[in-house]
Amino acid sequence: MMDDLFDSAVNFEEVHFKKGYDEGYSHGLVAGKDEGKQVGLKIGFEVGEELGFYSGCIHIWTSAIQIDPRCFSSRAKTAIAQMKDLIQKYPLMDPEDLQVQEIMDSLRLKFKMICSLLHVKLHYNGYPAEANDTQF
Repeated sequence: MMDDLFDSAVNFEEVHFKKGYDEGYSHGLVAGKDEGKQVGLKIGFEVGEELGFYSGCIHIWTSAIQIDPRCFSSRAKTAIAQMKDLIQKYPLMDPEDLQVQEIMDSLRLKFKMICSLLHVKLHYNGYPAEANDTQF
């Protein structure tokens, strides 16, 4: 009789432990997906913003070259064309592509090199701090 009482108490604890674990796991899956989505939106926005900045610079420099082909050195024009190619290579629709970080690093370096060649002090530093705090 006493063994039955202890067995049911142990079984009661195991059942509740399993039920609590299953509920926690399910809640964690939902919360993890929501958090992952928020992080993905934020990072995607930041990457898109940076690529847009670089693309805008390329557009301006390319327009200047079309207006006056002698406005930049051949080395600067080559670097601008290379940066344009890097932007076009960026896998926008495949963020898990292994080259994403490599291409972004190359873009940043190429941008710094072009700014140096053109003797301009441009730098990308994103949106002002208060805009970065926006919640999706």
